[in-house]
Amino acid sequence: MVPTSDKTVRIGCYSAFWGDSVSAAEQLVTLEGKNLDYLVADYLAEVTMGLLARHRTAKGKGGKPSRAGPGGYVGDFINFVWKRLLDDIVANGTKVITNAGGLDPLALKEAIETIAEENGVKNLVVAAVTGDDLHDRAEDMNSKGQLLPFNYITGNKNEVDVYPGASKKNLSLNAYLGAVPIAEALDAGATIIVTGRVVDSALVLGPLLHEFKWNVNKDWDQLASASLAGHIIECGCHTTGGNFTDWELSANSEHGGWANMGFPIVECKANGDFIVTKPAETGGLVTVGTVAEQFVYEVLDPGSYILPDVILDMRNVKITQVGKDRVLVTGAKGRAPTPYLKCSGIYVEGFKLTADLWIGGIDARKKALALGDAVIKRARRNIERLGMEDYSAVRVEALGAEFTYGPNATALDAREVCCRITAVHKDKSALLLLGVELAPSATGNAPGITGGGAGRPHPSPNMTHYSILVDKQHVPARLTIGRGAQETTKVVPFTGPSSAKNEFPPQLPAAPLPSATEAQGEKVTVPLIRLAYARSGDKGDTANVGVIARDPKFYPWINQALTAQAVKQYMGHVVQGEVAKYELPGIYALNFVLTRALGGGGLSSLNLDRQGKAYGQMLLSFKVQVPKGLLASL
Repeated sequence: MVPTSDKTVRIGCYSAFWGDSVSAAEQLVTLEGKNLDYLVADYLAEVTMGLLARHRTAKGKGGKPSRAGPGGYVGDFINFVWKRLLDDIVANGTKVITNAGGLDPLALKEAIETIAEENGVKNLVVAAVTGDDLHDRAEDMNSKGQLLPFNYITGNKNEVDVYPGASKKNLSLNAYLGAVPIAEALDAGATIIVTGRVVDSALVLGPLLHEFKWNVNKDWDQLASASLAGHIIECGCHTTGGNFTDWELSANSEHGGWANMGFPIVECKANGDFIVTKPAETGGLVTVGTVAEQFVYEVLDPGSYILPDVILDMRNVKITQVGKDRVLVTGAKGRAPTPYLKCSGIYVEGFKLTADLWIGGIDARKKALALGDAVIKRARRNIERLGMEDYSAVRVEALGAEFTYGPNATALDAREVCCRITAVHKDKSALLLLGVELAPSATGNAPGITGGGAGRPHPSPNMTHYSILVDKQHVPARLTIGRGAQETTKVVPFTGPSSAKNEFPPQLPAAPLPSATEAQGEKVTVPLIRLAYARSGDKGDTANVGVIARDPKFYPWINQALTAQAVKQYMGHVVQGEVAKYELPGIYALNFVLTRALGGGGLSSLNLDRQGKAYGQMLLSFKVQVPKGLLASL
């Protein structure tokens, strides 16, 4: 039986990624004070792990200092949070949980403890969760057949990620650990917990496991709800009006709008229900629309959101406005997790260079494409003379003329564009020979060239992301807690039941289309943005686009028009793989998963939009036919 309690646990999230606002933690600590039970922060994206690994490698070769800590942790946590807010955090009694440990949580733990001692703070208990880093074990695990393929769309066996092997320059491989080690650290008295690569939602599920004492082997709905709460706030302002389709409502909101964006807080109950809100007198807004957009962000199959501790079924979740900047989320369902953990890996393959030239005047788009073609041809002649191989990949984009929209572009006559040229080669010198051919274009090519971005470009390592699976039994977490003679380390294995294989629920039946009577009357064609919100995100080389009806009456018409085939056709200029469609009738939404849609993914893609962040906005221009009478309320 699930424990009952009137207790409310309040958790605020101040960071969505490494580079989020340096004033966010101060906002929550100052404005919420003792009312905030936990302060959590997510710093680690797929891209971030590659950047940390690159910093770690560079330092090993005598590279310059960077914002990364000496062992590969996120130094911003020390500089902008711990050093500035230590006294307030301790005085408020707020516990802090963050994955800022990156590639070396133990080094960050030591830095936190040292600074606390230097400031006279005693008896602070800091814990570190490790065990996720598989980099040094990868080849041995691969030889034993322990590294398994990963599939973004169930049953799509033609498109899977696999371990690249020893022939690649592997930088990192990290498993997404779960929430149990965090809960055990809190049970043992820790007040500051740092982790490496844990699943984002574990930062919220961990403290709720500790607070409500849920059974990790059977309280699946509660674990699912808590994980959903973590998903809702892990991207910070994404759920308080940031990146919102109706952006003007957020930009012009009271208390400073975008200049004073409020960061999210969840108020959680023992039954799993939670309210999303933000500090009073901060900008932004918390509405059904803002929360729903984050709800569908970076989701694959919403009926099987697979996490280490639970499989979350989001399809019948309800999102309800219950007050100003207060939204209630209910109805998440859960079931036993799979035996596997997802792992995120990064390897380096050659180098990449990106160059920009601005061009103005009539036919700017045509001039930009011709210019890019000429620069690449000149560079190819240069490397051919030196006996070097051709570039392994090149791309020319005319930015400012809706180049990313492909055949759906409507601004072909733009008079100011950026010619962006990107190329990949295994040899830096071949890319430098491309870079030197930019400046001559100003006198030898198109009229109206006004400058070259930040000057002559320089090559950087071409990092590539991949995902794989590993059985949980091969990746036990390790919990290190305390300091000096009191420091202890224990193994925290995954326990409890797990499904023998990935069990995916059947698709829900399609929402009924309007009856013949309802469908009578004049039809009009409108852009999707009049009927829906949208949010898009990335998972490796796969993108997702979530579409949420503004009103339930629009949902059948959106569902009818937006088939997987229609989306594939509309987005065909970026989608090289498949499109899968999923329904979320609880919030009258659809989710589309687009494989091979990002040119290789956020680290290696040559595209301007490497992470599909504008794909949702792109799809909102899709034309939908609806009865004219349905638009009367708009």
